[in-house]
Amino acid sequence: MKKALITGYRGQDGAYLSRLLLEKGYDVYGADRAGDAGLWRLKELGIERQVKEIDLDLLEPTNITDALEKVRPDEIYNFAAQSFVLVSFAQPVLTAEINAVGVARLLESVRKTCPKARFFQASTAELFGSTGSAQKNETTDFHPRSPYAVSKLYAHWLTVNYRQAQGLYACNGILFNHESPLRGEEFVTRKITTAIARIKKGLQDKVAVGNLDALRDWGYAKEYVEGMWLTLQQPKADDYILATGEVHTVREFIRTAFAAAGIKLEWRGKGLAEKGVDVKTGKVRVEISKEFYRPADVKELVGDASKALKVLGWQAKTKFSDLAALMMDAELRRLEGKKVKL
Repeated sequence: MKKALITGYRGQDGAYLSRLLLEKGYDVYGADRAGDAGLWRLKELGIERQVKEIDLDLLEPTNITDALEKVRPDEIYNFAAQSFVLVSFAQPVLTAEINAVGVARLLESVRKTCPKARFFQASTAELFGSTGSAQKNETTDFHPRSPYAVSKLYAHWLTVNYRQAQGLYACNGILFNHESPLRGEEFVTRKITTAIARIKKGLQDKVAVGNLDALRDWGYAKEYVEGMWLTLQQPKADDYILATGEVHTVREFIRTAFAAAGIKLEWRGKGLAEKGVDVKTGKVRVEISKEFYRPADVKELVGDASKALKVLGWQAKTKFSDLAALMMDAELRRLEGKKVKL
């Protein structure tokens, strides 16, 4: 039986990957900071008692080493991070300590404790920033535009360095936006679907969002963890982009999600005065707030996952409209006390 250690296992990706690995017969260890709460994702997936918990804090080297010595994993998936781009502008030092130096601590502990383990670093499309190429591939230059992206770039290149210089089986998955009913409500897609469900049920009047024109490549997280697992099953370690290759605006996601809830939305006004209005009732359901704009934003992110298809046999399958619909279905089911389809 293979043993896998997943840091940040209580998050969206960690929960979906935990289920996938359990289904494949792995002994799964979920690592998170001591005292962190929130097993709701694992409970919804029905696996909270099947994952073995272990304390691991990327700020503490001794704690990392102790965890690795205890588990002796065959595979390590690192999802632990300060993962909010907007927060990174307010907390750049903490973001660097966790996302950058924290990965250095983890990789060095792997090198000393279990150098035969296979390591996956959850990298991000935010690395590309405002590079000119429309579809980003593994050879596109990086141009990070936030403290979050800069910290992740350090971790990305350090993972490459430990592979090339130290001989570790270490890989990066450059993950474009991937969503699901297990997304945190702090993220824009889940914030939107949660609000729409509450609006549908008469529990909320409207929702405030930021930049409607941001273009993103949105896929289904459940499928993306399969690509992560496949990344560590190859004879040779390498880096792969996981993406759909399609791009849509935040505005499109909002309209599509409202439609999935049976509400037709139309846009009126321009700039910060633009509003999303329920066509049937005339009520304002979406407003724009400067509070949610980033100091420096990335206009468009869309990925080319052809390498992943060629080498891993992986490709995104769930379409944009279907993703919005399944997320809306989950939100409505939660409000109605029904089992969520995950």
